[in-house]
Amino acid sequence: MAEQLGAKLSVLYGDNVSKQIVEYAKISQISKLVIGKSVQSSFWSRENIVDLISLEAPELDIYVIPNARGQQKNTSGTLYNFKKIRFSLSDLLKTILMLALVTSCGLAFKYWNFNVANIIMLYILGVQINAIFTKGRIFSLISSVLSVLCFNYFFTEPYYTFVAFSSNYPITFLIMLAAGLITSTLIKRIQEQVRVSAEKSYRTEVLLQTNKDLAQVDSVVEILEATVQQLKKLLDRDIVIYPIKDKVLGDESYFSTESSKYNLEKYQNFNERGVAEWVMHNNKRAGATTNTLSAANYLYLSIRGKNQSFAVIGILMKDKNELETFEKSIILAILGEAGLALEKEILREVQQKNEIQIEQEQLRVNLLRAISHDLRTPLTSISGHAKLLMKNDSTINKLQIQELSAYIYDDSMWLINLVENLLSITRLDEKIELKLEANIIDEVVEEALKHVDRHLEQHEFSLNLADELLMAKMDVALMIQVIVNLINNAVKYTQINSKIELQTKKINDELVLEVSDNGPGITDKAKEKIFDLFYTDENRQVDSKRGLGLGLSLCKSIILAHGGQIYVKDNQPNGAIIGFKLPLEEVLISDEQ
Repeated sequence: MAEQLGAKLSVLYGDNVSKQIVEYAKISQISKLVIGKSVQSSFWSRENIVDLISLEAPELDIYVIPNARGQQKNTSGTLYNFKKIRFSLSDLLKTILMLALVTSCGLAFKYWNFNVANIIMLYILGVQINAIFTKGRIFSLISSVLSVLCFNYFFTEPYYTFVAFSSNYPITFLIMLAAGLITSTLIKRIQEQVRVSAEKSYRTEVLLQTNKDLAQVDSVVEILEATVQQLKKLLDRDIVIYPIKDKVLGDESYFSTESSKYNLEKYQNFNERGVAEWVMHNNKRAGATTNTLSAANYLYLSIRGKNQSFAVIGILMKDKNELETFEKSIILAILGEAGLALEKEILREVQQKNEIQIEQEQLRVNLLRAISHDLRTPLTSISGHAKLLMKNDSTINKLQIQELSAYIYDDSMWLINLVENLLSITRLDEKIELKLEANIIDEVVEEALKHVDRHLEQHEFSLNLADELLMAKMDVALMIQVIVNLINNAVKYTQINSKIELQTKKINDELVLEVSDNGPGITDKAKEKIFDLFYTDENRQVDSKRGLGLGLSLCKSIILAHGGQIYVKDNQPNGAIIGFKLPLEEVLISDEQ
């Protein structure tokens, strides 16, 4: 009933009941304790457990619930204890055989004139051995009583009767009975402790393995699958799981054992999704072996954290035995571990989203700051030169008009190139599908050269294309933007009359395009950041207008989107080389074509 109402059940083992409860309360930081008070027997007085707990833990608020049935407790309790006693024919045979063996050995001792004390010790030893090989204390009690009777019958005068002449024999019988009962009880207690220790060890091992498995996965789906696999291995039962997202029950996944006769289709025929829905909304177990929707074939439990449910699992109970208390405790522990792991994973995902939003916001602020600052110079230049031309003063000659027009053209082209880069970045951020088609790189380079900075004419530019036709799948518009940015970058960072070369070649199965110059080169420190967004190397910039640091960052994004690689290296004896690699594409052309 406690489990069905959502309580956590803990089973404690110990000799001192009050001390065990107090220790558990302290470890679990329990402040309120509700305890039942049974009616005490009038002829057997003992210290009340409530009083003992009050003395050992005065800081606890103890709520005592009296027994409403009064004196009926003794009768019902006795009947209950008799119901708990289970006879086993095999254990009874073991008890009789052990008693016969001990009696036979005792008769041999008697024949050899051994001291009667040895025979007494032999019977006590028999009781101990019987306690080891039988289950239940009832057989230890039977063994102790029968041992006394056999000793009286076979080894006390008059022999082969239950009459004892000596006045010492009753004391001997009582001591034998007490020794047998005490030793057998101790052995049973040790066996119980061994069993409990083994269960705890197994539980710890299972939880450690579960924790290890959950630590190796990094997504909600993988955590749920690892949890299901652990439960399936532990219980050897079919498991069904419903993930929960935004308080909506998702589609079920079915995990069957090797010997299972069920699958997802057969499970769906049971029409038990409504039970899982009830568990999700009420955050309580339901289904088979419970009092809620007990006609179901599966037992449904929720995997939950502090404030929400993450999934509902169903454990097959049809044609299977009911789960034991120990199995239930392990299941709850595994689901608790899974709930913690899912809570951490969801928090991590939320944190990552927040970090991405913060990063995007920072990029937006940096972009706005850079644009507002760096666009002012070319716009001021354009407006100023245009104003001079509008005056049409007679002092302005034709040569000056051409010079002012060139300034306006250069600044406008700088702005156009900036806008093109911004549009390309926006396109990549929106993850628009690339229009990949096989194109010859020579044609793409030829088209790109029509859009490069006109100041390229002030440098010694050379074009060194491969002898063979090199083709690669590419988005032509974006690849033209890459080539234009690489050439303009070389123009921007080199002195007039510098040598700039564009070269294409084939290396293994890759198309390689490199733009090299003999300018001041790039420092090792700058190489690490040259493809970062908004990074500009002001120490080597020759152009008077400072760039926004968009060009090379955009080139890297475009090349990576094409499945390629971009790099920077030194040019010998001086200068820099920036290039990229793309996978080659082969096109088969028939004879007719």
